[in-house]
Amino acid sequence: MDQAIHWLNNNSDLIIHYGINTILAIVIFLVGNKIAKFCSKITEKAFAKKKVDKAVGSFVSSIIYALVFAVAILMALSQVGIETTSFIAILGAAGLAIGLALQGSLSNFASGVLIIMLRPFKSGDYIEAAGQAGSVEKIEIFATELRTPDNKVVIIPNSSIMSGAITNYSREATRRIDLVIGVGYDADLKQAKQVLQSVLEADDRILKDPAYTVAVSELADSSVNFVVRPWVKTADYWAVYFDLMENIKTALDDANINIPYPQMDVYVQKEA
Repeated sequence: MDQAIHWLNNNSDLIIHYGINTILAIVIFLVGNKIAKFCSKITEKAFAKKKVDKAVGSFVSSIIYALVFAVAILMALSQVGIETTSFIAILGAAGLAIGLALQGSLSNFASGVLIIMLRPFKSGDYIEAAGQAGSVEKIEIFATELRTPDNKVVIIPNSSIMSGAITNYSREATRRIDLVIGVGYDADLKQAKQVLQSVLEADDRILKDPAYTVAVSELADSSVNFVVRPWVKTADYWAVYFDLMENIKTALDDANINIPYPQMDVYVQKEA
């Protein structure tokens, strides 16, 4: 105990010096983190004010946060006496090993840059990529965030998005609804076609140009199949789709046109 007290007395100045520096380093780290977040928010707001795509703003703000936070860490290390030049040199020497270990993360970052440059989609677009579908919320350094129609958040690595097919349902102003409607073989095809056309004509949301298509597409096992292909505005797609399914069924029922379902005839032969 006496030796510990003696050591503390002899090294009190050193302890106070490193203690103060450590406290200052912690303060620099915490303040730097807040400044990084502040700079990130300011950058995102500036992009939003300039009416730049939200996805681009979130991506750039993420990079700004990472850079400012990295500077804060270097300042904190310098405050406790660690030579930042030698520290940077060590990081450079270890860069290859880190790069090999973080191939996935680096690939995600590079893919994020490609997404921003090539712009296959923008914030708010409804897309399908990497086996997931949803509206683009934001693009970050390593991942892209989607929100599904049932309000689930899906975070997809950027490399997974860029390595596969991307379907953008919001890019074009119009979309075509593809329906297959089957009627019985005993139905009057001309009457059935007129009924289907009347349902389409009654909906003001269906575009006149391009014109819709109603035609016999297949003589199937249990039904004669019509293709019904109207064009609508992209924003109206699902509302018109659901209404057409209901209205077509009601109109065919009113016209006494049967919508068949798969069936099988079984013959039983009794042997003596």
